[in-house]
Amino acid sequence: MRKFVLAIASVAALATAGCSTAEQTAVGGAAVGAAIGGVTTGRVEGALAGAAIGGASGYLIGRSTTRSGWCRYRDQYNRVYEARC
Repeated sequence: MRKFVLAIASVAALATAGCSTAEQTAVGGAAVGAAIGGVTTGRVEGALAGAAIGGASGYLIGRSTTRSGWCRYRDQYNRVYEARC
């Protein structure tokens, strides 16, 4: 089971390289939810339910962190700030 969880985590990290923040948190939430659901119940149905719940909540959390019309910038001191695009 440990190898399966590591394989899912590495595939999720590679698959989200060009995704938005909301999409990245959705995939991460689904992977974590599947791992927790599978480990706690020991069944595939638990892993699927955990993936659905984790994916939905991860998407909502990622969506709330991005604001429409605002861009993230980095200054010469490597500080990140937001301003209108």
